[in-house]
Amino acid sequence: MNEKWQKLGLLYSPSANSHHPKLLTHAANPLPLLIEGDLYRIFFSGRDVDNRSSVGAVDIDIVKRRVIREYTQPFFEHGLAGSFYAEGVSIGNCYEVNGTKYMLFMGWQARGEGHWRGDVGRLVVNPDLTLELDSERPFMSSDASDPISLSYPWVLGNKKDGFNMWYGSTITWDAGNGEMLHVINYATSRDGDNWSREGIALPYELGKAQAFSRPTVVGNRETGYEMWFSYRSGSGEKYRIGNAFSDDGLKWLLSLETVGIDVSLDGWDSEMIEYPIVFDHNGQRYMLYNGNGYGKTGFGLALLRSLKVALSPRT
Repeated sequence: MNEKWQKLGLLYSPSANSHHPKLLTHAANPLPLLIEGDLYRIFFSGRDVDNRSSVGAVDIDIVKRRVIREYTQPFFEHGLAGSFYAEGVSIGNCYEVNGTKYMLFMGWQARGEGHWRGDVGRLVVNPDLTLELDSERPFMSSDASDPISLSYPWVLGNKKDGFNMWYGSTITWDAGNGEMLHVINYATSRDGDNWSREGIALPYELGKAQAFSRPTVVGNRETGYEMWFSYRSGSGEKYRIGNAFSDDGLKWLLSLETVGIDVSLDGWDSEMIEYPIVFDHNGQRYMLYNGNGYGKTGFGLALLRSLKVALSPRT
């Protein structure tokens, strides 16, 4: 594999000895928000003893790779029984509408037949980076085009076209090989509040890439788009990180072999890597990602070796 990404090591791992009961384990779905200089508040989804996830955070100097402050209280907790986020909150990304910053999330519900259900919710990110629920009702829920479960949304806004969203949608819990078919769909919005769902964006291939999660997208219609995501093949492997390219954000070309990051030979990310988020800081491109146990071992940081190396042919 062409190693585009240089792994900089484990950045943060939770310690059950010093945490709130809602943040005992895991630091999944890291989401960085710039505070100032090189300092980021990195939100994540931690879990309680019943595996219900809530939102925690740490402040980290991304250049020195040092934890500056660890918050022992959750910034937002999962909901009460019967709510659309009763079993957990898994973070997507942030976007801004008319001066208000929102954080999107997947709200989990347990279902009697052994599978979960997910809906998309929205948190308001206050100027002091505290969080509050925008509505007790889902921001996006199941409909005819997404009949089973939704997951991890990613939104990009632009002045010309409004807003674009890529999000997960379950087609079936078993595609015939014991693995679910969970695809990345596409939606558009003029105002950031009301969305038109456009169907499948990312092509899938049974036995190779069929269970996708947590897309992260950079680019625009002038330069083209690049996406990173987690995926499982359906052949028994655990999560890996893949990527794809698109001219318009709607039709994508899978590029699993050129992603340039894989599991390590040993250590915290030797079994699986997943839930990437890619962001630029001071002219360099970084990736936060999780390792073994769906974020149980914490999250790490990788640095793109060269933007020139990273370029792949577009469709």
